[in-house]
Amino acid sequence: MKARPRRAENSKPSEAVLAVRIQPRASKNGLVVQSDGSLKIRLTAPPVDGAANEALIAFLAKVLQVSKSQVEILSGHAAREKRIRVIGIGEEDARRVLNEASK
Repeated sequence: MKARPRRAENSKPSEAVLAVRIQPRASKNGLVVQSDGSLKIRLTAPPVDGAANEALIAFLAKVLQVSKSQVEILSGHAAREKRIRVIGIGEEDARRVLNEASK
């Protein structure tokens, strides 16, 4: 039996992990790429009963053109700073699409 080569943790081409800052209860949904490259996402949903988290998943799925099941909150469920994993799109492609969407 031949052993499979192990993939390094950071070499997953079809997965992106994004650090984002959420602004709930904004006047409209939107995305801003800050001058330091960080992402700020404005959501109209309030931060109550997970509504902002659901809105965040739906917003990112729409912008990145993936299904909602491919977007997962890794950490920060109750915080404004969150780490998001998006399956089905690479880190470079995700950053490019988000940069274009912010303009």
